[in-house]
Amino acid sequence: MSLFVLVIGAAQAEYKVGAGTAVITPEKNIWLAGYASRNAPAEGKEHDLFAKALAIEDETGARTIIVTTDLVAVSRDLSDKTSALVLEKFGVPRDRYMITASHTHSGPVTNDRLYDMYGLDESQAAPIAEYTATLPDKVLAAVTQAVENLEPCTLHWGNGAAGFGKNRRTYTIDGMGGGMNPIGPVDHDVPVLLARNADGKPKAVLFGYACHNTTLSWQFYCGDYAGFAQTNLEQSLPGAVALFVSGCGADQNPLPRGTVEHAKQYGGELSGAVLSVIGGDMKNVDGPVRAAYKEIPLALTEPPAREDVEKNLQSENVYEQRRAKRLLKIFDEKGALDTTYPYPVQVWQIGDDVQLTALGGEVVVDYSLLIKHELGRDKQFVIGYANDVCAYIPSLRVLKEGGYEGGGAMLYYGFYGPWAPQVQDDIMKTVHELSGAR
Repeated sequence: MSLFVLVIGAAQAEYKVGAGTAVITPEKNIWLAGYASRNAPAEGKEHDLFAKALAIEDETGARTIIVTTDLVAVSRDLSDKTSALVLEKFGVPRDRYMITASHTHSGPVTNDRLYDMYGLDESQAAPIAEYTATLPDKVLAAVTQAVENLEPCTLHWGNGAAGFGKNRRTYTIDGMGGGMNPIGPVDHDVPVLLARNADGKPKAVLFGYACHNTTLSWQFYCGDYAGFAQTNLEQSLPGAVALFVSGCGADQNPLPRGTVEHAKQYGGELSGAVLSVIGGDMKNVDGPVRAAYKEIPLALTEPPAREDVEKNLQSENVYEQRRAKRLLKIFDEKGALDTTYPYPVQVWQIGDDVQLTALGGEVVVDYSLLIKHELGRDKQFVIGYANDVCAYIPSLRVLKEGGYEGGGAMLYYGFYGPWAPQVQDDIMKTVHELSGAR
């Protein structure tokens, strides 16, 4: 693999980069996340799950840290707790800390907004709460390892492609359906940010893809295609840490799917795309890392009256019942339902060469395409499932079309209804605002 360890001739080390890992595979076989249809806990593991951290210190001494996790979601609570720990221990402020989820559906249930979907009894819930409580310290362990092995590095940027992600929103005479839409929008870009040490050897590689990690629906802990891709890369790049982030793939599925062979195939395709980028003509990156973070009040539609929520306690749909219980608890505590949600938007600019734009929630592909169109495809690394996986985030098009991503999934996330029509404008205005921050 000498192709991947050549020194980049003219590049000089302008950064210090460190990477760290921590195993987050549950010690017990607890419930797996992502599918409401599961009726039993995990039976074992295909491979370990990880929290990984990438720390970048620029020429000004400012440190910026991204954490990736093999989880279906990162909750607002986990994001807040880990950012506080990182601030306390390393002085890294909130705008320079990001935590993401790969959205693997073969990871454990945690106490996030999807929790009510599973209908777990006390004996099933207790080990999940116990496991969730361990995550902040495990994340901090990965970050600590990354900071402690900071060393002079160069950064390099490039884009590849993989084609297994397919749009899953189909148009039928009765409305939106699922499956595979051959004419639906997709984002097949594979963004790659590579760090090489002073010897020219890969230190860490951050890469992404806009597609659900839903190849598998079995009973084993596994990072799905993203897990296999990371393993492949770390075997091909000895000593390097591979970190995967999910793009805006909320309406994208890996197809066909269903077997571990499919997951390994897609992991191979994705890792192959990354290696092709690394072996090609990557752009040398230089300049300070600028960071901006903002939470905006993302508006929901008009809330229902309490009596209407109470009626849903008698619904034949068990998910309607569970949502009603959650909403009635909010009525009891606050007297009214919230009409907005604090939605996180984050932008990092590395010199003038790369911009990482990170959005909370399960973001549909339209956002990635819009951001690249409006802010420049050649420099954009667009990330979803970041900082708070609070709900599906539809574009205006998807919101108007309806269907699962347009509003149906709000049932499982415990919100009373769809987002308001200005959702896309509010998010995109904030992306533009933060992109202009200096």
